[in-house]
Amino acid sequence: MAKAILKAYFAPADIQINGTRPWDIQVHNKAFYQKVLAEGSLGLGESYVDGWWDCKALDKFFCKLLVNEIDKKEKLTFKATLAYVHAKITNKQSQKKAFEVGEKHYDLGNDLFKAMLDKRLTYTCGYWKKAKTLDEAQEAKLDLVCKKLQLKPGQKILDIGCGYGSFMKFAAQKYKVSCVGVTISKEQKELGEQLCKGLPIKFRLQDYRELNERFDHIVSLGMFEHVGIKNYRTYMQVVHRCLKKEGIFLLHTIGSADAKKASDPWIAKYIFPNGSIPKEKQIMKAAQGLFVLEDWHNFGAYYDPTLMAWYKNVEKNWDKVSKRYDKRFKRMWSYYLLACAGAFRARRTQLWQIVFAKKGISGGYTSVR
Repeated sequence: MAKAILKAYFAPADIQINGTRPWDIQVHNKAFYQKVLAEGSLGLGESYVDGWWDCKALDKFFCKLLVNEIDKKEKLTFKATLAYVHAKITNKQSQKKAFEVGEKHYDLGNDLFKAMLDKRLTYTCGYWKKAKTLDEAQEAKLDLVCKKLQLKPGQKILDIGCGYGSFMKFAAQKYKVSCVGVTISKEQKELGEQLCKGLPIKFRLQDYRELNERFDHIVSLGMFEHVGIKNYRTYMQVVHRCLKKEGIFLLHTIGSADAKKASDPWIAKYIFPNGSIPKEKQIMKAAQGLFVLEDWHNFGAYYDPTLMAWYKNVEKNWDKVSKRYDKRFKRMWSYYLLACAGAFRARRTQLWQIVFAKKGISGGYTSVR
C-alpha cells in the first residue's frame, strides 16, 4: 500500500520507482516507503543516507519533484507540524544558540571546504553571467558586490558573517578599503586570518548583536539565513546603528517566495541547525522605517551551477579528505548539495542581493548587473 501511494505521488513528476532513467529512484529497503510517508522530507533524506535508496541524478530527481510541486501534495506529518509551531513560538536563533551552526557546520573542517570551494574559499552563490568556471563566477560576484556598495579607497567596511574573508580580501586588495568581519566559526576565523595576513582586515569571533560602532558600508553574504524571523528586526536595527548616514547596506541571502513553507526539516536537522529561509515580506517588514530599498537583484538560478561545481569538486577531491569523513558523511553531503541544486534549478528557492540606504541615495541609485 505505501509503495503504491508513493508511486502515485511521483507519477506527475515523471519519476518511477526502480526505473531506468537517471532521475528514477532505486529502492533497496522496503521500509523506505513507510518511512517517507510517515516523515516526509526528513524520512526521504534519512533513508538516503542510510542507503535505503539511490538515484543516479539526485539533482534532476529533486528538480522534477519541485517543479511539479509534489512536496505540496505531501501530507504534513505530525513531526513537521510540531517543528513549524516550535519555530513560531521559540527563538531558535537566540544569542545563546548563535554559535551552534558554526560548531556543527562551518567548523566541520577547513579541509572539507578547501576541497569543495573555489580558490578564494567563497561559500556563497557565484555570479555566472559571463563566467565559465567557479573561480570566475565567485570573483565576478565579489566584484559585483563591491560595485554595488560603491566602494572608495580608505573606507571602512563591516562584513557580517565574513566566512574565510574572501570578500574582505578582494575588497581590500582591489578597492583599497579596510574591513572588519564577524563570524561564529572558530575554524573560519583562524584560516581567514592566515589568508588575509598583511591586509587591513580584522576578524572577530562575535555575534552580530554585540556590534556597536560605525562603518562606511555594511555587507552580509549568506549569513541572514541563520538570523531567524524573531531576530530580523533586531538584525536590521544593529545594521542601522552601525551604518554611517550616507552608507550602503547590501544583504545577500537565500530567499523563498512560499510564505507558508517552513525550512526543510532534513536540512535543518543535519546541515544548518536553526536555519530559516526568509520571505520578501519578512525582510521588508524588518527594514521598515530604518532603510530605503534601492535595489533588489534575484540571481537564484546561478546557485544551481554553483552547487553542481561544489559537488563535482567534492567528488574529484574526495581522496584528500576521505580519512576524516566516512562514506555515510559523503552520502549526506552529496544529498545536501544535489537536493539544493535541484531546488534552485526548479526556481523554488531564490538568491537575493538587496541594497538598502538609511535615507536613500542622493540623486538616485544606479543598479549594477
